Amino acid sequence: MSDVAEDILVRARAFAEPFLSSEYLDTGENMLEHADAVAAILETMSSGNDVKAANYLVYACPHLSRPREVIAKKFGEEFASLAVETTKLMEVQRISRTVVSSAQLQDDPRAQTENVRKMLLAFSKDLRVIMLRLASRLQTLRYFASVKKEVPAALAKESLQVFAPLANRLGIWEIKWELEDLSFRFLEPDNYKKIAKLLHEKRAERELNMHHLRQQLQTELAAQNVHASVQGRPKHIYSIVKKMRGKSLDFSQVFDIRAMRVIVSSVADCYEALSWVHSRYVPIASEFDDYIAKPKTNGYQSLHTVVRDEKASPIEIQIRTQAMHDHAEHGVAAHWAYKEAGAKGYVGVSANSDYDHKIAVLRQLLAWEREMSSESVSDSALFDDLIYVLTPNAAIVELPKGATPVDFAYTVHTNLGHRCRGAKADGVMIPLNTPLQNGQTIEITTVKEGGPSRDWVNVELGFLVSHRARAKVRAWFNAQISHENIAKGRESVEKLLQREGKTAIKLEDLASDLGFKSAESLFETVGKDEFSLRNIEVFLRPPEPVMQPDDFVLLKKSRVVPPKSQSGVLVVGVDSLLTQLSKCCRPAPPDPISGYVTRGKGVSIHRDDCRNFQSLVGRHGERVIEVRWGVQKPGQTLLYPVEVSIEASDRQGLLRDISEVFAKEKMNVVGVQTQSVKGTAWMTFTVEVADASLLKKVIQAVKSVSGVGRVRRN
Repeated sequence: MSDVAEDILVRARAFAEPFLSSEYLDTGENMLEHADAVAAILETMSSGNDVKAANYLVYACPHLSRPREVIAKKFGEEFASLAVETTKLMEVQRISRTVVSSAQLQDDPRAQTENVRKMLLAFSKDLRVIMLRLASRLQTLRYFASVKKEVPAALAKESLQVFAPLANRLGIWEIKWELEDLSFRFLEPDNYKKIAKLLHEKRAERELNMHHLRQQLQTELAAQNVHASVQGRPKHIYSIVKKMRGKSLDFSQVFDIRAMRVIVSSVADCYEALSWVHSRYVPIASEFDDYIAKPKTNGYQSLHTVVRDEKASPIEIQIRTQAMHDHAEHGVAAHWAYKEAGAKGYVGVSANSDYDHKIAVLRQLLAWEREMSSESVSDSALFDDLIYVLTPNAAIVELPKGATPVDFAYTVHTNLGHRCRGAKADGVMIPLNTPLQNGQTIEITTVKEGGPSRDWVNVELGFLVSHRARAKVRAWFNAQISHENIAKGRESVEKLLQREGKTAIKLEDLASDLGFKSAESLFETVGKDEFSLRNIEVFLRPPEPVMQPDDFVLLKKSRVVPPKSQSGVLVVGVDSLLTQLSKCCRPAPPDPISGYVTRGKGVSIHRDDCRNFQSLVGRHGERVIEVRWGVQKPGQTLLYPVEVSIEASDRQGLLRDISEVFAKEKMNVVGVQTQSVKGTAWMTFTVEVADASLLKKVIQAVKSVSGVGRVRRN
């Protein structure tokens, strides 16, 4: 141990001792004794003095008014960060355990436990945080065992479901096994005592049997020029219970499997020893695993085999090198002892520097996290892009990095987000656009009724980071606009029905007949001015009555006279006969036209190519009468309304651009109907013209507008 390393440990303990010597943890254990015991556990894990020194600083933090500043001044920023982050994580887990225990949720191994795992990883960019937490938790369980106190179920379950799997992922087997055994002892004391008693009763027989087998293996391997150290592998109570439960075995069946470990000097000797073992005993092929050729994700390497002796009794044998054994016993902590191993390191992971080592370990943690959550998460996604905060009830909430209290509120519940008006972080009021930090407890202040602010969707103001939260805010505003349009459209439609005397019509039936899915859909479209009320008027009004032959009025032939109607149409051979321009085809000079005698409404004027007129001719050709455009007096200009239909890709400013074309051609627009569906706009412009032939030029000009497709005269 270097003088510098020893000095930092001595100084850290001396600094913490006055604060800890007379203080006690929630468990009842003296703080200084706990810190000393944790340092001893860290020593068995091959941890450096920097980690052991940080251990004392962690427990001193709660007694300092400004721990980060004080520790940074005395020991440096790195120690300050390590101590403060570890302390914060300890407090978060303590709160979480308290709430889980009081809510009786500890029997759910997935929900809160999974979030605790995530938070543990989020806090653990520095691997030493994990090492400190593992050692501290193990000491806490040891303390409860030594004083024979009952352990809180939430703490025991967290130890078994979070800390033991973490030690397993890091390959720290000794810590993992002891955490499992102690947790099982507190969670199932009766089953623990039963297995422990059975192990104790067979201890003498087992030890004698293992002694003979160990000597036999070592002697016979030496005869094959394989220098090996053969050890008996201890059976851990929880591993026995898992095997019994997983394979539905009786205790005697599990106990009968003897376990040996063979440690050799090289990888070549591993396979040489395996070859001899398989020739000496009968191997069980299905029980062989080569973790040297294909290491486990945590870097574990060894040969595993099960063979049967002369009595057909099974023997478990593990074969590995000393370096593999050290790694198996101490996991990633063994890398500190073997930092100088060179570029090869373990399983291809460089051990040249602490940096390379930490990166390798973090990748192992990421692999573990993917296994636990069954999701593929990139390295940066877990450590750089996420934070974990708590609700007042200590439920852990996962948020994107930089998330604000508003993001938090919407993640907890959409309605909580809508009604959010203020926030506290760890009891202190903060602005709603404040980025949250790992481990903070967030409390939201709400109003009984209300909605989000439009400022929240302004990216520059920084109220929202989460895309889902931003989408919820936009959806709220869209819903409000929709409600307003529906109310506006309903009022317009109901007024129209009153004017037309059609209030008895069912609104749902009307909407269905007009091609809408519901009455609300009709109202919303009308409210947005995307569906003209005129369309409803046309639908509600009955077609022109058809005159029967008996009702025909014989027209008295007369001389041709100038037209007296405002239509400017001359009815050939009839004087002073009422004429009207048909709305279905809207004729205008110089369109070829014909007249159709109606009942009580005079002569209806149609364009010769009008489909309605052609249908009437087919049914009642005798009612067709010859008409022509009259000659206008000097200075007289009659304007005729015509309709132009346009189909275009909808965009902002489309209506304005088309209207400008008509204005440029000096055509008066007297009506516009628009409807937009799935990005396509349909428009009908009603314009007044004196000469319909002028429309050709206008139609060509409209076609040149960006986005416009088809243009035609109705």
